[in-house]
Amino acid sequence: MAQRALPLPAARLGRAVRTAGAPTAVSGVVLLLPDGEPHSHRRPSLLPYARQLPLARTLARAGRDDGLVAHVVHYRCRGWNTTDALLAADAEWAVEEVVRRYGDVPVCLAGHGMGGRAAIRAGGHPAVGAVLALAPWLPGDPDAEPEPVKHLSGRQVLLVHGTNDTRSDPELSFRLAERAKKSNRDTCRFEVHSDGHALRQHHDEVAALAADFIGGSLFGRSYARPLADALAAPPPLGLRMPLAVGFGESLRR
Repeated sequence: MAQRALPLPAARLGRAVRTAGAPTAVSGVVLLLPDGEPHSHRRPSLLPYARQLPLARTLARAGRDDGLVAHVVHYRCRGWNTTDALLAADAEWAVEEVVRRYGDVPVCLAGHGMGGRAAIRAGGHPAVGAVLALAPWLPGDPDAEPEPVKHLSGRQVLLVHGTNDTRSDPELSFRLAERAKKSNRDTCRFEVHSDGHALRQHHDEVAALAADFIGGSLFGRSYARPLADALAAPPPLGLRMPLAVGFGESLRR
């Protein structure tokens, strides 16, 4: 007898990540969107979710005094699935759930890989104030419709990509950032030289850059000089900003 496929689970927010001593009131939320696959209706793997937890803890710790809460989103399935764009739909649902749960607080969508594409696609939600795309996976078919960017107007947008990424083409994220910059000057992009898709080699610098971006974008803190320069610089300078080794060390002194 053929086995009947199990129904897909509903999308959900992972457990709230907060740091001891944080204010009781939540003043901002970062939603971490894990990597996925271009085509798959399989149930989500826990591995991409688990890989985002260290960054969630780092961001919650950096935003403790501002009342920041982090959630890692659980998708319904693993795949984007062409025009269904399921991961983006789950990201939009997660923003709606944040509004329902916490009220009118600013949200940052922070995605990795396919989650980076989901963050960009769902970034037009009114509650979203910032979009962070780490090594975003973007379609490379020259005949495909370009990824939309005009809906990002009014948001702070940061893309980060390793130059040795063999899974997500860094040039595609540069081209998207170039288009986004034309309609939204608050767009910048950092290149992590010699790093790959997982951004493991310079994990500390990437985490520090993400924390600085969220602190400035959601809570009005001053950006670190390299980030402020990248946002202010015209293309291509502000879209090929090198992430310096040791970024974040001076911020902790």
